[in-house]
Amino acid sequence: MHPTKIDLPEPTRVKVVALLNSRLADGVDLMLQAKQAHWNVRGRSFLSLHELFDQVNAAAAVHVDLIAERAAQLGGKVEGTTRLAAARSNLDEYPLDIVAGRDHVEAVSKALARFGALVRKAIDEADGLGDKDTADLFTEVSRENDKLLWFVESHLEGQ
Repeated sequence: MHPTKIDLPEPTRVKVVALLNSRLADGVDLMLQAKQAHWNVRGRSFLSLHELFDQVNAAAAVHVDLIAERAAQLGGKVEGTTRLAAARSNLDEYPLDIVAGRDHVEAVSKALARFGALVRKAIDEADGLGDKDTADLFTEVSRENDKLLWFVESHLEGQ
């Protein structure tokens, strides 16, 4: 741990940084899964889904940055490489054999839902460790993620 004058005890900061790095891996995976969908979607809804998946990717990138910077603020080492994300992510593997818009909507919504559940759990964990600021950060990420899930799932209705 790097030295900091943040008034959380070092053992607490170590645990919170580990939690942040876990969600960071999930966030990096989500970000890249959205880009995978963006690059590969085909069909009648191509343009709207192509743009929506790019929006999910951009929002996930913001979340990843917030999570990583909080770990650094607490004096931790940020562990955000693609290889670490692949090894540590709690999201399911993105299916590489799909092209239809509906299939990509299903896959991206599944990833968003799983990430949301993990972030909500992290809110409680951070709060239980006495780090209200990290709990608040996760709450912000959760709210935005739920909005993205709503946007994506809306493409499943009426079909």
